[in-house]
Amino acid sequence: MKNFITLCALFFFFSGTAQILNVESLRKVTDTSGWSGSASVNFSLKRNVNDFVTVSSGIHIQYKMKKHLVLFKNDVSFQKIEGENFDNSLVSHLRYNYRFHDRIAWEVFTQGQYNKVNLINFRGLLGTGPRVKLTNSENYKFYLGTLAMFEYEEVDDGVTPLQRNLRGSSYLSFSLYPTERISMVSTTYYQPLFKQFSDYRISSESSLLVEMFTNFALKTTYRFIYDAVPAVGIPNSQYEFTTGITYSFD
Repeated sequence: MKNFITLCALFFFFSGTAQILNVESLRKVTDTSGWSGSASVNFSLKRNVNDFVTVSSGIHIQYKMKKHLVLFKNDVSFQKIEGENFDNSLVSHLRYNYRFHDRIAWEVFTQGQYNKVNLINFRGLLGTGPRVKLTNSENYKFYLGTLAMFEYEEVDDGVTPLQRNLRGSSYLSFSLYPTERISMVSTTYYQPLFKQFSDYRISSESSLLVEMFTNFALKTTYRFIYDAVPAVGIPNSQYEFTTGITYSFD
């Protein structure tokens, strides 16, 4: 409980400073029940419409009990654009897993976000679907998920109307643990609009974590996003390279 209170305090401290969320980066591998999680501070160089320097922070809290798993994630970023302008973004994600088979779990999630740079005033998601574990090895893990979600989106480009749509969200993820101090996680999402498959999003995120000392690790992440139908004036493809420090507890 002491660790949980400490993480909450870190969340309120970082929130005062900081598209498709990689849920696999939230999952903390543990066989024990109870609380676990992490807090991080990151620095990144990013390009989409302009060049950015970003300082971001995040908190992940997880509770596991037998077949049940609850995840909460909150990411906040503070961006300096072209050396003079400032913008913020926020993503909050809550997910519940029920594992009814050794390799199969059912997921339900909700997510809210805004992103001034991408002209997203608000995007809300509510989805559900199965998640399948493809391997049993402790040194490498592969997962496949196929979900359906309702999307509510308000875009501030002066053209795009209010969106209420149904989308798919399929993902393939793997986690590698070559040594006790090194781990790699990579996930690719494909999210098509059910009524128009030419309107889709692809997101890929790969992270390398190197443990420096107990509970602290250096985390380097590369993200790539492709949106076939973004807001007017926003490029189809974007990338982000991030390096930061992560504190974990269990």
